Amino acid sequence: MENTLTLKKKYDEEIVPALKKEFGYKSVMQVPKLQKIIINQGIGEAVADKKMIDTGVDEMTAIAGQKAVQTKSKKDISNFKLRKDMPIGVTVTLRRDRMYEFLERLIRVTIPRIRDFRGIKNKFDGHGNYTLGITEQIIFPEINLDKVNKIQGLQISFVSSAQTDEEGLALLKEFGMPFKNINK
Repeated sequence: MENTLTLKKKYDEEIVPALKKEFGYKSVMQVPKLQKIIINQGIGEAVADKKMIDTGVDEMTAIAGQKAVQTKSKKDISNFKLRKDMPIGVTVTLRRDRMYEFLERLIRVTIPRIRDFRGIKNKFDGHGNYTLGITEQIIFPEINLDKVNKIQGLQISFVSSAQTDEEGLALLKEFGMPFKNINK
Protein backbone atom coordinates (compact mmCIF):
# COMPACT_ATOMS: atom_id res chain seq x y z
CA MET A 1 0.00 0.00 0.00
CA GLU A 2 1.06 3.56 -0.69
CA ASN A 3 2.54 5.51 2.20
CA THR A 4 -0.19 6.82 4.47
CA LEU A 5 0.57 10.51 4.03
CA THR A 6 -2.48 12.65 4.34
CA LEU A 7 -2.91 15.00 1.41
CA LYS A 8 -2.26 18.07 3.61
CA LYS A 9 1.07 16.63 4.74
CA LYS A 10 1.84 15.51 1.17
CA TYR A 11 1.16 19.08 -0.03
CA ASP A 12 3.57 20.57 2.51
CA GLU A 13 6.33 17.97 2.13
CA GLU A 14 6.22 16.93 -1.55
CA ILE A 15 3.96 19.10 -3.69
CA VAL A 16 5.27 22.53 -2.60
CA PRO A 17 8.93 21.68 -3.38
CA ALA A 18 7.96 19.99 -6.68
CA LEU A 19 5.88 22.97 -7.90
CA LYS A 20 8.48 25.45 -6.63
CA LYS A 21 11.10 23.67 -8.73
CA GLU A 22 8.84 23.22 -11.79
CA PHE A 23 7.69 26.85 -12.04
CA GLY A 24 10.79 28.51 -10.52
CA TYR A 25 9.04 30.20 -7.61
CA LYS A 26 11.31 32.14 -5.28
CA SER A 27 9.02 31.84 -2.23
CA VAL A 28 6.73 29.11 -0.91
CA MET A 29 3.99 31.75 -0.74
CA GLN A 30 3.94 31.86 -4.57
CA VAL A 31 3.15 28.14 -4.82
CA PRO A 32 -0.54 27.64 -5.69
CA LYS A 33 -2.67 25.96 -3.06
CA LEU A 34 -6.14 24.51 -2.96
CA GLN A 35 -8.41 27.05 -1.25
CA LYS A 36 -11.79 25.28 -1.27
CA ILE A 37 -13.84 22.55 -2.86
CA ILE A 38 -17.47 23.36 -3.68
CA ILE A 39 -19.90 20.51 -4.31
CA ASN A 40 -23.08 21.60 -6.05
CA GLN A 41 -26.19 19.74 -7.18
CA GLY A 42 -29.06 21.30 -9.11
CA ILE A 43 -32.38 19.62 -8.43
CA GLY A 44 -34.86 20.96 -10.96
CA GLU A 45 -37.49 18.37 -9.97
CA ALA A 46 -37.72 20.11 -6.59
CA VAL A 47 -40.17 22.58 -8.16
CA ALA A 48 -42.77 19.78 -8.28
CA ASP A 49 -41.58 17.61 -5.36
CA LYS A 50 -40.29 19.36 -2.22
CA LYS A 51 -38.96 16.10 -0.74
CA MET A 52 -36.27 15.99 -3.45
CA ILE A 53 -34.43 18.87 -1.74
CA ASP A 54 -34.42 17.09 1.63
CA THR A 55 -33.09 13.95 -0.05
CA GLY A 56 -30.44 16.02 -1.84
CA VAL A 57 -29.37 17.70 1.41
CA ASP A 58 -29.06 14.31 3.15
CA GLU A 59 -27.04 12.79 0.28
CA MET A 60 -24.71 15.80 -0.04
CA THR A 61 -24.17 15.86 3.73
CA ALA A 62 -23.19 12.18 3.61
CA ILE A 63 -20.87 12.70 0.65
CA ALA A 64 -19.12 15.80 2.02
CA GLY A 65 -19.12 15.03 5.73
CA GLN A 66 -20.43 18.54 6.35
CA LYS A 67 -23.99 19.92 6.44
CA ALA A 68 -25.22 20.92 2.98
CA VAL A 69 -27.43 23.96 2.40
CA GLN A 70 -30.28 24.60 -0.02
CA THR A 71 -29.79 27.02 -2.89
CA LYS A 72 -32.77 29.13 -3.86
CA SER A 73 -33.85 30.60 -7.19
CA LYS A 74 -32.96 34.24 -7.76
CA LYS A 75 -35.90 35.15 -9.99
CA ASP A 76 -39.25 34.01 -11.36
CA ILE A 77 -39.24 31.91 -14.56
CA SER A 78 -42.80 31.11 -15.60
CA ASN A 79 -41.87 28.51 -18.25
CA PHE A 80 -40.29 26.35 -15.53
CA LYS A 81 -43.04 27.10 -12.95
CA LEU A 82 -40.29 28.65 -10.86
CA ARG A 83 -40.84 31.39 -8.29
CA LYS A 84 -38.24 33.56 -6.60
CA ASP A 85 -36.70 31.99 -3.44
CA MET A 86 -37.87 28.44 -4.25
CA PRO A 87 -35.30 25.77 -3.28
CA ILE A 88 -33.79 24.36 -6.49
CA GLY A 89 -30.44 22.91 -5.47
CA VAL A 90 -27.98 21.89 -2.78
CA THR A 91 -24.42 23.06 -2.17
CA VAL A 92 -21.62 22.57 0.33
CA THR A 93 -18.24 24.33 0.57
CA LEU A 94 -15.30 22.44 2.08
CA ARG A 95 -12.17 24.13 3.39
CA ARG A 96 -9.00 23.11 5.26
CA ASP A 97 -8.97 19.59 6.78
CA ARG A 98 -12.41 18.54 5.52
CA MET A 99 -11.42 19.64 2.02
CA TYR A 100 -8.25 17.49 2.05
CA GLU A 101 -10.14 14.54 3.57
CA PHE A 102 -12.83 14.76 0.84
CA LEU A 103 -10.20 15.09 -1.92
CA GLU A 104 -8.41 12.01 -0.65
CA ARG A 105 -11.65 9.97 -0.62
CA LEU A 106 -12.52 11.30 -4.09
CA ILE A 107 -9.16 10.32 -5.61
CA ARG A 108 -8.60 6.99 -3.86
CA VAL A 109 -12.12 5.57 -3.50
CA THR A 110 -14.76 7.36 -5.57
CA ILE A 111 -13.14 8.03 -8.97
CA PRO A 112 -11.94 4.40 -9.32
CA ARG A 113 -15.60 3.31 -8.94
CA ILE A 114 -16.65 5.13 -12.14
CA ARG A 115 -17.62 2.63 -14.81
CA ASP A 116 -15.42 2.62 -17.98
CA PHE A 117 -13.18 5.32 -16.49
CA ARG A 118 -10.35 6.56 -18.73
CA GLY A 119 -9.26 9.72 -16.95
CA ILE A 120 -10.83 13.13 -16.50
CA LYS A 121 -10.65 15.98 -18.99
CA ASN A 122 -8.22 18.77 -18.20
CA LYS A 123 -10.39 21.77 -19.12
CA PHE A 124 -9.81 24.62 -16.69
CA ASP A 125 -11.58 27.99 -16.44
CA GLY A 126 -8.61 30.18 -17.41
CA HIS A 127 -7.75 31.10 -13.80
CA GLY A 128 -6.42 27.77 -12.51
CA ASN A 129 -9.77 26.49 -11.19
CA TYR A 130 -11.31 23.18 -12.24
CA THR A 131 -14.85 21.80 -12.20
CA LEU A 132 -15.49 18.08 -12.41
CA GLY A 133 -18.97 16.94 -13.46
CA ILE A 134 -20.21 13.63 -12.09
CA THR A 135 -23.29 12.10 -13.69
CA GLU A 136 -24.32 9.73 -10.89
CA GLN A 137 -24.17 10.39 -7.16
CA ILE A 138 -24.20 6.62 -6.52
CA ILE A 139 -20.46 6.30 -7.23
CA PHE A 140 -19.85 7.68 -3.73
CA PRO A 141 -19.62 4.83 -1.18
CA GLU A 142 -21.44 7.00 1.40
CA ILE A 143 -24.69 6.78 -0.62
CA ASN A 144 -26.98 3.90 0.35
CA LEU A 145 -28.26 2.46 -2.94
CA ASP A 146 -31.51 1.25 -1.34
CA LYS A 147 -32.50 4.81 -0.40
CA VAL A 148 -31.80 6.43 -3.80
CA ASN A 149 -35.04 7.58 -5.47
CA LYS A 150 -33.50 9.23 -8.52
CA ILE A 151 -30.00 9.28 -9.96
CA GLN A 152 -28.68 12.85 -9.86
CA GLY A 153 -25.54 14.47 -11.19
CA LEU A 154 -23.35 16.91 -9.33
CA GLN A 155 -20.44 19.29 -9.90
CA ILE A 156 -17.26 19.46 -7.84
CA SER A 157 -15.32 22.71 -8.22
CA PHE A 158 -11.70 22.94 -7.11
CA VAL A 159 -10.80 26.57 -6.36
CA SER A 160 -7.06 27.22 -6.14
CA SER A 161 -4.79 30.22 -5.79
CA ALA A 162 -3.15 29.33 -9.12
CA GLN A 163 -2.92 32.20 -11.60
CA THR A 164 -2.88 30.09 -14.76
CA ASP A 165 -4.41 26.83 -15.97
CA GLU A 166 -0.94 25.23 -16.19
CA GLU A 167 -0.32 25.90 -12.49
CA GLY A 168 -3.77 24.61 -11.54
CA LEU A 169 -3.29 21.47 -13.63
CA ALA A 170 0.13 20.83 -12.08
CA LEU A 171 -1.30 21.29 -8.57
CA LEU A 172 -4.20 18.87 -9.06
CA LYS A 173 -1.96 16.41 -10.91
CA GLU A 174 0.43 16.39 -7.95
CA PHE A 175 -2.48 15.63 -5.63
CA GLY A 176 -3.17 12.56 -7.79
CA MET A 177 -6.13 13.58 -9.94
CA PRO A 178 -6.22 11.10 -12.86
CA PHE A 179 -6.21 13.45 -15.86
CA LYS A 180 -6.09 11.99 -19.36
CA ASN A 181 -3.92 13.15 -22.29
CA ILE A 182 -1.37 15.15 -20.31
CA ASN A 183 1.48 16.07 -22.59
CA LYS A 184 4.18 16.55 -19.97
